[in-house]
Amino acid sequence: MPERVETLVAFDFGLKRIGIASGDTLTRAAHPRTTIQNGPKGPDWPAFDRILADIRPARIAVGEPYNADGSVSALTEAARRFAAELAQRCQLPVDLVDERWSSQDAEERLRDARASGERRRRVTREDVDAAAAAVILERWFERQTRTT
Repeated sequence: MPERVETLVAFDFGLKRIGIASGDTLTRAAHPRTTIQNGPKGPDWPAFDRILADIRPARIAVGEPYNADGSVSALTEAARRFAAELAQRCQLPVDLVDERWSSQDAEERLRDARASGERRRRVTREDVDAAAAAVILERWFERQTRTT
């Protein structure tokens, strides 16, 4: 059991949307929350501020995109810049987490939930992005288990 329970927020960075999930170190469960728009002018920072004020995390995990072979992808530097700006803006520790296949994992989970009847409405890109953020947060929890 962790010494202190911490709430975390995870972000699945994308050029159009950024998926958001939250969880805590006690339950180690990640929950998809929402998405925030991203575009040529950058993310909707006021929306981030509202979400972070609502959740009040102790730390943040940001998905770091790589190619399947582990090499740097076209989005890697953009995600790193986003993580650095986020750390500066909110003054919280930000951990980068390998996000390879997180969107595919999220799509599969959502598809399975729909097929089982657990989920009734169709799956949107926003749903996938938020669920991918939950996958990223789950990977952060797994990484902490391996290093403790």
